[in-house]
This record gives sequence, structure tokens and C-alpha cells, in this order.
Amino acid sequence: MTATLTPSTAASPGPSKKSAGWRHFERHAWFFMRISGVALVLLALGHMLIMLTFDPSGPNPGVHRVTAAFVAERWHQPFWRGWDLIMLWLAELHGTNGVRVVIDDYARKPATRFVLRAILGLSAVITLVAGSYALIAFHA
Repeated sequence: MTATLTPSTAASPGPSKKSAGWRHFERHAWFFMRISGVALVLLALGHMLIMLTFDPSGPNPGVHRVTAAFVAERWHQPFWRGWDLIMLWLAELHGTNGVRVVIDDYARKPATRFVLRAILGLSAVITLVAGSYALIAFHA
């Protein structure tokens, strides 16, 4: 006679060490990754399509016309600044969240995980501040 595992006899890992608040954060982070990924695909494809093929500002569409003057002309319009700012923030937060998950998966020691997360957070803040400043304060 063979023994079968039932829910009462199966080894269970017990209650999770993570708090309910952390589980809620992880759920929200998971949803954010899906939503921001779709938004980034649409924003990036729209950006490339408009900038490289359908842009009526010049007779020769393509990447060779993108110069500092071209960017200055574009960023005089709040729409393009907003578009690029949204792409910057979504891309940085999406990427930071993805790297955070990788750190959690592969960093075994809590101290290593803490240091890597701190470096990641600092680099994300620096990138967001510098990029946002460049977009908002740009004057040609």
C-alpha cells in the first residue's frame, strides 16, 4: 500500500515571513510591470513612427536629421516634452523594478541585497532627476 500525500500530511512551508504589506507591494509592482510595459511599447513605437517616418517638419524623414536644433524645436512644444518625460519615468521605473526582482532572486545574503538595492535606488533617483531636469530646463 502506497502512502498518498494529502493537504494535512504534505509538508507545507508554513506562514510566509513577508508581511501582508510587502505582498501588496509585490502585487502592485507586478501590475505596474505589465501596464508600464504595454505603455512603453506604445510610446516608443509611436515616438519612432512619428519622429522617423511621419513627421511633417522636414522633407527627409529619418534618423540623420536628428540634431540639437531638431531636439530644441521639438522641445519647444509641451506635448513632446511631456511625451519624453513620461517615457523617461516609465522606462526608469520599469527597469528599476525589473532589476529589483533580479536582485531579490539572486542576492542570497541580506546585506548584499541591501547594498545592491541601495545602489539601484540611488542610480534611479540620479537618472530621474538628471533626465527630468534636462527635459524641463532645456532652452536652445
